[in-house]
Amino acid sequence: METISGGDLETTIPYSGRRDEVGEMAAALAVFRDNLLESERLRQERLDAESQAQARRRQEMAHLADSFDRAVGQIVDMVSSAATELQATAGALASSAEETTTRASAVVDAAEQAAVNVQAVASAVEELAASAAEIGQQVTQSTAIASRAVSEAQETNARVTGLKSAANQVGAIVGLIGEIASQTNLLALNATIESARAGEAGRGFAVVAQEVKGLAEQTSKATSEISGQISSMQVSTTSAATAIAGIGTTIGDMSQMSTAIVAAVEEQGATTAEVARNVHQAAEGTRLVTSNISAVTQAAQASSAAATQVLSSASDLARQSETLRTEVSRFLQTVRAA
Repeated sequence: METISGGDLETTIPYSGRRDEVGEMAAALAVFRDNLLESERLRQERLDAESQAQARRRQEMAHLADSFDRAVGQIVDMVSSAATELQATAGALASSAEETTTRASAVVDAAEQAAVNVQAVASAVEELAASAAEIGQQVTQSTAIASRAVSEAQETNARVTGLKSAANQVGAIVGLIGEIASQTNLLALNATIESARAGEAGRGFAVVAQEVKGLAEQTSKATSEISGQISSMQVSTTSAATAIAGIGTTIGDMSQMSTAIVAAVEEQGATTAEVARNVHQAAEGTRLVTSNISAVTQAAQASSAAATQVLSSASDLARQSETLRTEVSRFLQTVRAA
C-alpha cells in the first residue's frame, strides 16, 4: 500500500488469491490500483489530447497569422503605395494649379490691358468716323455750292456772249468814224491795260469812259464816245467770256473733284464704321476672355486648395498605414506567441 501510495502503480500486490480478509484487502487494493492506472491512463490521454489540440491550435493560429499577415500586408502595402502615389499626384496637382493660377493671373492682366487698348482704339475710331462724317457733310455742301457756281458761271457766260454779239453788231459803227479810230484804239488799249491791272473790268472802264467822254466833247461827235465804248466792250467782253468760261471749267472740275471726294469720304466712313464695329466686337470678346480667365483663376485657386487638402489627407493616410503596419506586426507577434 505504501508503494502504491508513493506512486508506483506497477508493483505486484501479494495475497490477492487468498480467501480471507487479507485476500479481500489485496483484491480491493488491486482494484484500487487498477482504477488508479486507468485514471492515470485517462489523464495522460487527456494531457496528450490537450497537447495535440494546443499544437494544432498553435499551428492553426500560426497559419491564420501567416494568412492574415499576407492579406493585411498586401492591403497595407497597397494603401502605403496608394498613399505615396497620391502624395506625388497631389503634389504635382498643387504645383500645376499654382502654375495655372500664376499664368492665369498674367493672362488676366494682359487681357485687361488689351481691353483698355481696344477701348481706346474704339474711341479713336468713333472720333474718326464722326470726323469723316463731318468732312463728308462739308464736302457735300461745297459740291452743292460749286454746282450753283457752275450754273451761275454758265448763265453769266451766256449773258456775256450775248453782250459780245450786241457789241459786234454795234461795232460796225467804228468804220464810220475814221477820224478818231486811232485814238479810240489807243483808248481801248489803255482800257485793256487798266483792266488787267485792276483785275476787275469795271474799274478800268470808268477811267476809259471818262477819257472817251472828254474826247467826245473835243470832237463834238457823240459817235466818238460810242465808238470808243463799243471797242472797249468788244475787247472786255471777249476777255470776260474767256475768263468766265475758264472759271466755269475750273468750277466744273472742282465739282467733279468734290463729288469724288464725297464718294471717297462716304466709302471711308463706311469702312471706319465697319472697323468701329469690329473693334467693339473685339472689345466685347476681350471682356469675355477676361471674365473666363477670371473664372479659370478662381477654379485654379480652388484646385490648388483641394490639392493641398488631398496632399494633407495623403500624408495622414501614409502615417496611418505605417501605424497600421506596426499594429498588425505587433498583433501577429502576440498571436504567434500564444
